[in-house]
Amino acid sequence: MSGPSPTVVVLGGGPGGYEAALVAARLGAGVTVIDRDGLGGACVLTDCVPSKTLVSTAGFASNRKTGTDLGVSAGDASVDLAAANRRILALAAAQSADIAARLVDDGVRIIRGAGTLLDPATVRVVPEDGSPEDIAADVVLVATGSTPRLMPSAAPDGERILTWQQIYTLTELPEKLVVVGSGVTGAELAHAYIGLGAQVTLVSSRDRVLPGEDADAAAVIEDVFRRDGMQVLSRARMASVERTVSGVLVHLVDGRVVEGSHALLAVGSVPQTAGVGLAESGIRLADSGHIDVDGVSRTSVRGVYAAGDCTGVLPLASVAAMQGRIAMWHALGDAVAPLRLDVVSANIFTSPEIATVGITQNDIDTGRTLARAVVLPLATNPRAKMDLFHDGFVKVFAQQGSGTVVGGVVVAPRASELIYPVAVAVQNHLTVDQLSSTITVYPSMSGSISEAARRLH
Repeated sequence: MSGPSPTVVVLGGGPGGYEAALVAARLGAGVTVIDRDGLGGACVLTDCVPSKTLVSTAGFASNRKTGTDLGVSAGDASVDLAAANRRILALAAAQSADIAARLVDDGVRIIRGAGTLLDPATVRVVPEDGSPEDIAADVVLVATGSTPRLMPSAAPDGERILTWQQIYTLTELPEKLVVVGSGVTGAELAHAYIGLGAQVTLVSSRDRVLPGEDADAAAVIEDVFRRDGMQVLSRARMASVERTVSGVLVHLVDGRVVEGSHALLAVGSVPQTAGVGLAESGIRLADSGHIDVDGVSRTSVRGVYAAGDCTGVLPLASVAAMQGRIAMWHALGDAVAPLRLDVVSANIFTSPEIATVGITQNDIDTGRTLARAVVLPLATNPRAKMDLFHDGFVKVFAQQGSGTVVGGVVVAPRASELIYPVAVAVQNHLTVDQLSSTITVYPSMSGSISEAARRLH
């Protein structure tokens, strides 16, 4: 854009919104972020940052319990949940404040309140502590996120029946927690509470936990769940959750009833796109309520972009942030390439973690991709033996003929870190020979990645 500095209005301060604002400000735009809940959004305040901090707390407690296997006195591994949750919420608030300070330093205006599109070039702002204001915008980015899916038959009360955003108000460890939903959120939090010392029952409507993930990886995690004492109910669909005097009753469709002290609902999320003036401004929405966007985050209306969970592209903070950056690069005339979902790495923070990038085993099994796979069990890795890591593996996919690395799966402690060299290889079309020719530290977990690549030579 030439002439006067363009005006950018961002609805929502989550990863998609605040990263877009930073890019736009650095490209010379006048930027206003309208945020209702706090910078960082649900990702920082009630979802990703808190849940992963809880997972880390549980991991620390679990390590204390198993220290005797290494000849180390384990000591008291009990958890003060009230103290743990205070730390979690304080960390989330501090992260939110850091993001806000960074935006202010870059000249971004932040308004705490609600924003609505009056038309594609006008946003009405209703601040928490002021009068409504209409802002003319050259570019609008919608990054309003998502919220936990609620069901009339299982209405959360914030005390015994909880969404994943409400669990950080608990002051005592649930005696018996029933987790409904075995997707990523349900699996992560179920395993965290097992590590903290709670009894956990996981209600899974599918044949296995983590039904959308690599089947070999999901099998490892389910085995670990059961070995750690979790009761996993497969092919068990929830009908309703009932509050009792001292706990909850989770009624299943097949007539079974699961009794617990608390129920945690992890049954998906819905986009927060209602009441923002999107349809009224001509912006096309999917039947699910998600905003339709293209590879550079454009909606169906010129000048209006969208990023993050409200788009339904991929519910990852990293993807939301990249969508927001791409939107501003495109809107403000900077160099830009469309979003590539085939190189996005993702992680599930169970113990061990599951990290993935590129194609899947299912792509190979169904013939969508002609590739070979090598799997190395973690139990053969010398560093894993030293650290008492028995569960997991490294799996690398290589294209037939060329040997180009096209994907991988890592099931291991800190798999979120170990997937990076595989992601670099996928992003840059490296071959297995190039990946394996880089010398790794011995002993190291990354040595298994190099060895898998060598076996694909």
